[in-house]
Amino acid sequence: MQTQDQRLLIVDDDDVFCHVLSRALTRRGYDVKVAHDAEQALEIATSFSPSLATLDLKLEHSSGLKLLPDLLKIAPQCRVVVLTGYSSIATAVEAIKLGAVHYLCKPVDADDVIAAFDHDGGDPDIELADNPPSINRITWEHIQKVLQEHDGNISATARALGMHRRTLQRKLQKRPVRR
Repeated sequence: MQTQDQRLLIVDDDDVFCHVLSRALTRRGYDVKVAHDAEQALEIATSFSPSLATLDLKLEHSSGLKLLPDLLKIAPQCRVVVLTGYSSIATAVEAIKLGAVHYLCKPVDADDVIAAFDHDGGDPDIELADNPPSINRITWEHIQKVLQEHDGNISATARALGMHRRTLQRKLQKRPVRR
């Protein structure tokens, strides 16, 4: 991808991650701005008009999935890559449906992000997993799907799953289960 006049917006609430990614992409010739929440991201997008953006799925006070359509209304030409440390099939599908060009699981580096911006269409040659996901992984993905269906509302999600709210909160604080 050509870096000439590439305006890139990083939306993430992790200061260290933003600093490292911003510095790496700036060195590669990108004009980078950083936002740490949805409100700040929309303000910057209005004046900066980014052509590229990385969007954290789980912001401190909101969801990147809720921000994505608003960001694309302001900058419809923007190619958005959703980044997350809490990946699930449901959120990956929703991110793409809402207009993201790619979805990456953290940790990522600048080269991963740049390659994701160039990603157009699917890859029929992608390797398929030899073994199915574990029951713990399926449980994690189901919780993420139900949480998404309830707009991130922990209490409503706990009721829908038939579990105590604090139990759900403890499960959500853990890192995603590996396959």
